[in-house]
Amino acid sequence: MTAWTYLLLAGACEIIATTIFRYTDGFTRIVPTAALIVMGGISLFLLNKSMAAIPLGTAYAVWTGIGAAGTAIIGIAFYGESLTAVRVLCLAMLIGGIIGLKLFDS
Repeated sequence: MTAWTYLLLAGACEIIATTIFRYTDGFTRIVPTAALIVMGGISLFLLNKSMAAIPLGTAYAVWTGIGAAGTAIIGIAFYGESLTAVRVLCLAMLIGGIIGLKLFDS
């Protein structure tokens, strides 16, 4: 697998982990808490693997961007969070920044 594949998978795992977070009830529910820890660990492992070929700053920015944008989209699609023009614009800029970091990676 390429470093960018590892990074995209790490971001996907981050989205899953942050989505699970809402079900932990302050870490009092064991199954969601364990799932959060496992998915978070996998996400960090894959992020680390990606940094073998992607600079730290780029990898971390892309990872957090994927997590932030993906979690916001999940919130809008499945949890009734607001969808406004400003929110769409901000998400588009975030996703554009992620794409830009990939395109201009040295």
